[in-house]
Amino acid sequence: MIFSLILFTGCFSSNQPQLTSSATILLKTPQMKFYDKGFIFKYKEYTQVQIFNAGTAILDMKIYDDKICRSTFKCQDLKTFNKENLSSTYADNFLKELFERNEKEVFFKDKENGVFIKIIRD
Repeated sequence: MIFSLILFTGCFSSNQPQLTSSATILLKTPQMKFYDKGFIFKYKEYTQVQIFNAGTAILDMKIYDDKICRSTFKCQDLKTFNKENLSSTYADNFLKELFERNEKEVFFKDKENGVFIKIIRD
C-alpha cells in the first residue's frame, strides 16, 4: 500500500507554479516587439513569460537567476541577453525583477536604448 502511494504520487509533477497571472504585455526593444495577452508563471526556480496571438504562443521565455531561455534560441546568460536585447547597462536581474513585481501595472521606458516594457495584470 505504501509503495503504491509513493509510486502514484511520484508521477505528479512537483514543478507547479507558485503564482500565475494573466496580463497584457508589451515588450518593445530594437530586437524584440511583442504586444498581446499572456501569462506570467512564478515557479520556485524560474519565472516563465508567455505571450499569445490568435491562440499561438509567440513568446515563451523562462527567466532563471543566471540565464534566460526562449523557445527561439538556446539559453543565454543574463549579461549576454541584456546586451543583445535590452542594454548592457541594465542589472543582470532586471527583466526577472520586472516580471516578478506584485503590482497591477508595471511600466519601464528607456528612450535612450529604445526599450519600453508594460505589464498590466488582469
